[in-house]
Amino acid sequence: MNTTKALLSLMVLAFATQLASAQKGVNDLDPVTERKIDSIINLMTLKEKMGQMVQYNGSFDLTGAPSEIDGNTKLQKLRAGEVGSMLNVLTAAGTREAQENVMKYSRLKIPLIFGYDVIHGYKTMFPVPLGESASWDLEAIENGARIAAVETAASGVHWTFAPMVDVSRDARWGRIMEGGGEDPYLNSVIGVARIKGFQGTDLSDVFSIAACAKHFAGYGYGEGGRDYNTVNVGISELQNSILMPFKAAAEAGVATFMNSFNEIDGTPATASVYLQREVLKKDWDYKGFVVSDWGSIVEMINHGYAKDKMQAGELAVKGGSDMDMEGLVYEESLVPLVENGSIDEALLDDAVRRILRVKFNLGLFEDPYKYSDETREAQNVYTEAHLEASEDIARKSIVLLKNENNALPLKTSLKSIAVIGPLAADKDSPLGNWRAQAVPNSAVSVLEGIQNKLGAAVEINYAKGADLAIGERAFIQPLKLNQTDTTGFADAVAAAAKSEVVVMVLGEDAYQTGEARSYTDITLAGVQQELLDAVHAVNENIVLVLMNGRPLDLSKPNEQVPAILETWFLGSRAGNAIADVLFGDYNPSGKLPVSFPRNVGQEPLYYNRKNTGRPSSDLIFYSGYEDSSIEALFPFGFGLSYTTFEYSDISLGAETLNADGSLTASVSVTNTGDVAGKETVQLYIRDLFASKTRPIKELRDFKQIELEPGESKTVTFVITPKTLEFYSANNIWETEPGDFEVMIGTNSMDLKKAAFSYE
Repeated sequence: MNTTKALLSLMVLAFATQLASAQKGVNDLDPVTERKIDSIINLMTLKEKMGQMVQYNGSFDLTGAPSEIDGNTKLQKLRAGEVGSMLNVLTAAGTREAQENVMKYSRLKIPLIFGYDVIHGYKTMFPVPLGESASWDLEAIENGARIAAVETAASGVHWTFAPMVDVSRDARWGRIMEGGGEDPYLNSVIGVARIKGFQGTDLSDVFSIAACAKHFAGYGYGEGGRDYNTVNVGISELQNSILMPFKAAAEAGVATFMNSFNEIDGTPATASVYLQREVLKKDWDYKGFVVSDWGSIVEMINHGYAKDKMQAGELAVKGGSDMDMEGLVYEESLVPLVENGSIDEALLDDAVRRILRVKFNLGLFEDPYKYSDETREAQNVYTEAHLEASEDIARKSIVLLKNENNALPLKTSLKSIAVIGPLAADKDSPLGNWRAQAVPNSAVSVLEGIQNKLGAAVEINYAKGADLAIGERAFIQPLKLNQTDTTGFADAVAAAAKSEVVVMVLGEDAYQTGEARSYTDITLAGVQQELLDAVHAVNENIVLVLMNGRPLDLSKPNEQVPAILETWFLGSRAGNAIADVLFGDYNPSGKLPVSFPRNVGQEPLYYNRKNTGRPSSDLIFYSGYEDSSIEALFPFGFGLSYTTFEYSDISLGAETLNADGSLTASVSVTNTGDVAGKETVQLYIRDLFASKTRPIKELRDFKQIELEPGESKTVTFVITPKTLEFYSANNIWETEPGDFEVMIGTNSMDLKKAAFSYE
């Protein structure tokens, strides 16, 4: 642990210059740079302006259909200045080669910006974003993004398509793994932490990269949990829930936005004037640029919103989409649309100005090759310090869901332990989906982590039990699950029968979550539940270690086992982190960023729901289910520790909050257990009566504290009028006078309450 802290301290010192200065974002305009941009635009032909708004894929397509542009045509367009950006061009040497074709041959020599999906690490893998969000540790999350930026920048890439700040309430949606969960506030602060990590304090720093807030907007609300699907929400829900994290990202100076595949109320987001021009660029005064998602402009034809590429291009550019990602629309439509008078050339000027602004901020005009340094690449990718940091955040991301009779931590004095499950020795799934340049099968497995911890002193009986997936596993291939093969059960049962305790590692394959990985069944996939049943029949002393990227229906396993650890996909050194928690070298402190349901029929499920006119009760005519509770099995914010914490009642500094004032809400938290522990103290607010109906509770702040056994600390939150504001019936953000409840506790269900009013 001391080694980890020392390494992290060194990393912080390495960026001391950046951290000492104020955060600078794309909204901070430099007059000199703006004049330079104007002069460049004045020199540009119509076709060159169009070119800045075109992005090409540099390799075989990873997320859609193969490119219609052959390599020679791409090369000629680059040299003609008709391409402004490329994605999936990697390595310092690769980006230099592409950049040289523009800088040597194009007329105006406007440098390219290179983008890549760096979602939870470049080569050093951190926990998938949903898992990392379970740490609620903003400093660690920012540091993870900073390391990802260092590796990405060293590899020649300037721009990441992250963070995803979509509020996601449906476990069926595979892409829930890529964000911060179901709560708008938590998504906001985590998104800002990641933006700060990626961008540092100055985008021109050679280890900073441009971030991208995505997907704007509503992507996580797809009907039925189906990816790319229709979204139907009103303005109140859109503003108060969906847009809150994006507004925070804009205010934090995120360099770019990405729009989304879905439509909202009949208008594809890619062409939404309301979202992109009125809200983002006007109301929020955002100065960066908006890139489409992969082919989302041309996909408006499939939506039935555009009849052809020409109309799709017109709708998208009028809507506010500044760059076409591999859609092959803008390059065909923009010039003729301007020439025939369908669109004003000023729309292109605005888009180009925004794109050039980001390129200037990155320092590419000063040195187009500044990121393309092979020596720097060799020294700053997949280092020991980065791996140590990955292991640190992995430990912090683990959530203890159940621990009956103190089944955990395990004793190293055990004589025998069975390690069972299709994921137990898996060195690939811990890397997660959206794994950038991670080396396949490079993670530390759970089995290896336990072996590293115990050595030869304890008999470790390993049995796979069953395969989870069969056939090819790849990002672009459908995953085929093992539904029938149980031939390995006998070995698993034998291993369990001769062991004191069983660690079962079950859950999902890495490619069960991520883009286009929607499921209607979120129980343990394949034959895993049958395997658990068979092992349970011979040894009930089971610790269930879950590896997954979405909430699962754990109702049956929860009835069978005394202890459950939610470990997500933890990255490069997952196994070591899990072993540290299993054996008590690290006291788990993670809290769920998303509710775990009792069954899939509850989805979408979220804690901050609204009351109905007939709230849940014991009577028949109420808003509930006949066959299930409406509450989550494990609620938002939930997570146990190897110690226990006791909360006092809330002490309010005043009973009334004034428009120009503030009030405090305090609790005393005591460690009532035998070991030191970290607790995340959570503050929720309820607006009891308002011009628009409000949720029954909303997270508005949290603080993390560490307590020794028997130690108490007073945790104080400051509530201001801004804490209470929402998008009201007046169609503005404001705080309305009225009565409020403040709730403080260890999760969204177990809360102390107090009341105050705002005048």
